[in-house]
Amino acid sequence: MFTGVLDLPWWGYVVYALVMTHITIAAVTIYLHRHSAHRALDLHPLPAHFFRFWLWLTTGMLTKHWTAIHRKHHAKCETVDDPHSPQIYGLRKVLFEGAELYRKEGRNQETLDRYGHGTPDDWLEHRIYSHDRWGIGSMLVINLVLFGPIGLTIWAVQMAWIPFLAAGVINGIGHYWGYRNFQSEDTSTNVVPWGILIGGEELHNNHHAYASSAKLSNRWYEFDIGWLYIRTLETLGLARVKKIAPKLVLDTTKTRCDLATLQAVITHRYEVVSNYASSLRQTCARELQAIKDKAAVSDAGQLKRWLRIDKSALPAAEQAQREAAMRHSSTLATVYRMRDELAQLWQRSTASKEQLVKQLEDWCRRAEASGIEALQQFSRQLRCYAA
Repeated sequence: MFTGVLDLPWWGYVVYALVMTHITIAAVTIYLHRHSAHRALDLHPLPAHFFRFWLWLTTGMLTKHWTAIHRKHHAKCETVDDPHSPQIYGLRKVLFEGAELYRKEGRNQETLDRYGHGTPDDWLEHRIYSHDRWGIGSMLVINLVLFGPIGLTIWAVQMAWIPFLAAGVINGIGHYWGYRNFQSEDTSTNVVPWGILIGGEELHNNHHAYASSAKLSNRWYEFDIGWLYIRTLETLGLARVKKIAPKLVLDTTKTRCDLATLQAVITHRYEVVSNYASSLRQTCARELQAIKDKAAVSDAGQLKRWLRIDKSALPAAEQAQREAAMRHSSTLATVYRMRDELAQLWQRSTASKEQLVKQLEDWCRRAEASGIEALQQFSRQLRCYAA
């Protein structure tokens, strides 16, 4: 019985499978996601074509299809038009049938025409890479020649790796469970702070907050292995990073809001909301204890949720509960009203920059006159924001 060209110990087959699947993950996150879909970096033709060829072998995915579907996901996130939202389809379906949702949307010509611009449109794409079975079939033959029958098992792992981990885990769990650094306008989460297994894509909330950033890690304890590979390619002259997420700068000498403050608040609006919620959390919890016999709120979790989510995004029942709690506590009324007003600063499109600066300064003045210590401290820090 033919056993293949290579005779490896059991761990050798495991290492081979892990290396092969990791290269595929790197191709998805660097080439398809950060380069093609978001234009966060430019790739030299050499690695760009290698990634195209590798993805043809190991996934059969077309660059235009993946790019268009992902761009539509961002444009229509968590609406009925989102191609793979667990809020719409349910976590189980996205987790275990994520690849099928991709294939279904890939047959939507309107999606490809509207969101697939700027992707390869050459002879190779049309004559070779569009034949997905040729690629994955070639990978199967290679594995069988190298390892014999066990090559079929390795091939099956390769074929399931992206559909489950990328299409399933990131699109499913990454919008359902995890921690959030930024209060983006969707439910995206960071699954874990160590982006290794899925190339950095585990840091999904960071990505949704700053979609055009080539770097997905944001906190000191987060690690994005995809960014490590990008920096290596850049050092070799094979990539050029175009944009990364801006870092918040504090100028402690500032005592009044100016255009730089306004720009920093708008740029870091998701972080502003997150910091506001963290700063006022304990204040709200103490108020809940004081009014628990009067208000319809049963736990501090709801109070924290109302700090993080815009009033307009709450269900009608929660809006009514929020209003009831505010009627029973002047402190809660101030905290939630100030939160709503702060969010309006980056939602108003008709006001001039000078008017917005004036409104921000007025907001800080009223926050510092509120008598609520946590709100006063937050306002003083907000004044220190710099571009």
